[in-house]
Amino acid sequence: MSADAFLSEARSEIERVDPIKAHALAREGALLVDIRPYYNRLAEGEIPGAVPIERIVLEWRLDPGGSHRLPDVTAERTVIVFCNEGYASSLAARDLRRVGLRNATDLIGGFRAWEAEGLPVVDGGSPAVT
Repeated sequence: MSADAFLSEARSEIERVDPIKAHALAREGALLVDIRPYYNRLAEGEIPGAVPIERIVLEWRLDPGGSHRLPDVTAERTVIVFCNEGYASSLAARDLRRVGLRNATDLIGGFRAWEAEGLPVVDGGSPAVT
């Protein structure tokens, strides 16, 4: 299976959200999760309130039944994952659904689409949750 087909299959399992919808959902309590590498967060900035989690530990920190999960993560909580442009985050959101986050999704266009919409961005460099 090609990478494009793999991505397409993953996206068929999630309901993606655009930046405006993601912003509204975050104001209603959705958890924004930034899976971009540290150097991208440092160079481009961060979404206020987003939790940076390295992709390598993502499922462990967000498994609603896991012993290593972040506080307040439940199977019902809406979690919006984002990367730079919305590719890796689609795969991550699909995987989070598979570990029990029924409302996991990703941000169409990623951080760069959020910023292009003029939504809030702050200086970056926050350490990731490990």
